Amino acid sequence: MASYIRSWLPSPWAAADQPLSTPTIVAELPESEVDDDDTATIRGDDDDDEPPAFPSLNSAQRADSSSQNTAVPAVPRILSDSDRMPPPPMPTLPTRTPGVPSMSTSLGVPAIRGSLAPPLSTTKAPAKKSRKVALAPGHGPLDWANLKKSGQDLRGVDSIQRITPSELKRHNKKDDVWSAFNGKVYNITWYLPYHPGGEKELLRVAGRDGTKLFSSTHGWVNADYMLDECLVGFLVPEP
Repeated sequence: MASYIRSWLPSPWAAADQPLSTPTIVAELPESEVDDDDTATIRGDDDDDEPPAFPSLNSAQRADSSSQNTAVPAVPRILSDSDRMPPPPMPTLPTRTPGVPSMSTSLGVPAIRGSLAPPLSTTKAPAKKSRKVALAPGHGPLDWANLKKSGQDLRGVDSIQRITPSELKRHNKKDDVWSAFNGKVYNITWYLPYHPGGEKELLRVAGRDGTKLFSSTHGWVNADYMLDECLVGFLVPEP
């Protein structure tokens, strides 16, 4: 019985004597990927090797009536100088006469003359020359600023006073000049040689209120800052 069963089971020694076989893997490609013809290209058959049409089928050159009756496509024509758009004309400068208003502009548009329209030309006299004079060396704006910082007494009084017009009028000499600006009285004696307009212009307000003349000449100047160390008092009316 044991020998009968042994005949059905594989023997380990018999399996060791038999040579091992190596499996073989065969890969089959789809028919669409098989390169049957070596002359075929990636674009397909030989019929696709023709060059593209020039000009393009939907181009403006082909739509031209002159090229529809010819078998060969028309080459784009290069425009000559006469076919091109002419350049714009050069602008002409208007001829203007001083004192005579011009009735047109350089663009050929009639000028609008209304009550609120500015004049096209002017006959206003040129501005007057500056009244600045040549100051002596060492009498510039920086020199005046340094003099105010030096601690020198520029007021000539011991304390701030209440000054009437009659008292102000007595200080009208070149060596003793008082003047009032915006209700404040200053001793401008030391400032005379530093004035950019000259001593003569500053002496016009000696001994009186110079607010009006100061405002009409150079109202943008800060007199309080320029003459702060020269303040002697405040202008008050007569009692």
